[in-house]
Formats: sequence, structure tokens, C-alpha cells
Amino acid sequence: MMDASSPLSTPVPPPPKSSTKTAPPQPPLKKNLVTSLMEVASFRTLSFKEDTYIASNLKPSEKKALQDLKDRLHQSSSDGADSSSSKFSMWGVPLLGGDEKADVILLKFLRARDFRVPESHQMLMKCLAWRKDFGADNILEEDMGFKELEGVVAYMKGYDREGHPVCYNAYGVFKDKGMYERIFGKNNVDEHEKEKLKKFLRWRVQVLERGIQSLEFKPGGVNSIIQVTDLKDMPKRELRVASNHILSLFQDNYPEMVARKIFINVPWYFSMLYSMFSPFLTQRTKSKFVISKEGNVAETLYKFIRPEDLPVQYGGLSRAEDLQGGPPKPASEFTVKGGEKVNIQIDGIEVTNYVYFIIGSSY
Repeated sequence: MMDASSPLSTPVPPPPKSSTKTAPPQPPLKKNLVTSLMEVASFRTLSFKEDTYIASNLKPSEKKALQDLKDRLHQSSSDGADSSSSKFSMWGVPLLGGDEKADVILLKFLRARDFRVPESHQMLMKCLAWRKDFGADNILEEDMGFKELEGVVAYMKGYDREGHPVCYNAYGVFKDKGMYERIFGKNNVDEHEKEKLKKFLRWRVQVLERGIQSLEFKPGGVNSIIQVTDLKDMPKRELRVASNHILSLFQDNYPEMVARKIFINVPWYFSMLYSMFSPFLTQRTKSKFVISKEGNVAETLYKFIRPEDLPVQYGGLSRAEDLQGGPPKPASEFTVKGGEKVNIQIDGIEVTNYVYFIIGSSY
């Protein structure tokens, strides 16, 4: 019980009435969208858990939804003129086979539609039709003529700490007007320039399909990739059309293929980018976001990717030429306190001076 003599317990007399009108209280200033999004993304990331696709972990309602989707797929197969297994297959996995790999793929479509079977079936059938029309199954064999973009704009490189293949995206190269017009044209209006955009989208699908080849499609296995998107110098206005197309295409036809989306070098205008992309994203997709502002890249990426697998431009140890000698050797990770004297042996050379590793802040 509070002491009656405490100043906190002393009643405060109401202020005297005044005839002077006071201005109405101002609403608190809203946080800018970048700050709010970073807070929400950090919170959601902690609670997000990737599906294991293990049958015993499914709820009874989810098991029933999986069986119902299989029944609908078999019905669609029998109703169609072409009932071949190749028509109902993805990434070399026959969807009518009834094995665990097929279940993993079907569960991805169910999860994307919150296990609503009619909507999952519709999404699946549209995706099968799109893959046929787009020629997605044979796209890896095509030469798109984008050698200058390989390893720069979008590329697969290494794995995260849990074994997911990592896809890096960095569109800052298009800040150069000549490069942008060479790939996309000047205004994306005439038919020739629309064809350029289609060609770029096709190349971007090829990169993703290349990463999917590393997936296992088995319960408890590696069934998705990690995306790291570098927003540094990205021309927001010029890439709006291409970005919207990519987001829509991937979300419609590659459900649950990305376990985590890590945005790095997030600039001040990310709020505008997010407002453009947000309508094209589901809540589950947004829950996978990890946001890292400029100057905080290495610290963020080290949480998910080991240093030997992280490209040097992001504070890691991986260089393209190093891969010629086989997989990278595991890097040793340890903590050195500020001002501490340590002896470190690197490549047979003993270092006895003070060594400071500025990796990131733990505040």
C-alpha cells in the first residue's frame, strides 16, 4: 500500500478554469513508413517459421485439404483431353504420383491460399497453364544474351546457415541511363521496348528456376530459397513497371518458394517503394521480410549466412574466383572485445599485434 504521505498519493487540485480557449491537442506525429516497417518486419521475422512439410505435423484440417486438392487435381486430369502426367508436373515432379515430393509442392499452393482448397486448386491450374505457355520447363537451356547482368543484377550464390540456396538481387546498375535503356528501352511504350521487358522477365525467371534446381522437395528438407535484395542506388521510378511484373509473376507461380526476403542498404525512399509493392504482396509474404538499413548490412546478413558464403561486397569472404578450387572452407567465428589483445593465425602467418574486427554492433 502506498504511504499517505508520499507525494504520489497527494491529490492534485484541478487547474483553474480559464476563459481563454486552448488549441485542440495535436495528434502524435506518425512514424515514417520505413521505421514502422522495420519494426514490424523485425517482430514478424522472430515469429515466422518455415513449413517442414512433414505429414505428422499437419493439422487434421490441413491433411483433409491436401487430400481434397489431390482429388480435384485427379478430376481435372480426367476431365481434360490431355491427361498425360507431364501436363500435371512441376520441376520434374509428377503431381499425380502421390509421393512425398508431390505433397510438398501441393502444400505450397495450399499454404499460399490459407488451405482454401478451391482457391488453391485454381491457383495451381493457372500456374500449370502459365508454365506451359511460358515454356518454364525448358528455360534453363536458353541463352538470353544477358551476360553483362550475370553475377551482377540477379544470381544464385552459396547457401544460408540452414542450407537454403541464396539469390542476390541488386538493381543499382540500372542507375546508369545507358545500361537501363540497353535492357529496357526508353519508356516501355512501343512494342519493341515491351519485348525487351518480356525478355528481361524471362531471364529473371531463369535465374529463379536455376535456384529451384537445388531444392529437395522432401518433408523436412530444403524446400525454399533465401532472397537478398540490395536497394542501393536502385532507380525506383524507372524500375517500377519491371518490379511490379516480377513481384506479381513470382507470387502467382512460385508460392512458398522463398523462406526469407532480406532487404539491405534500405534508403530513405523505401516507404515509396513499399507503397508500390504492398498491394502485390500477401500478408504471409510480408511476414518473411528482414529490413537492414544502410551501414548495417554485414551484421544483418551474418545472422543468416556464414562469412565464407557471403560475397565480399557485403562484408563476406566469398569471391567468384575462390569457387574454382571447390566449396569454401568454413570460416572461424569468434568474438573479440574492444581493446583486447589476441593472437590469430591466418594462412600460417601469426599476427601478434592488436587486431580489431569491426563487424557490427550488438547494441
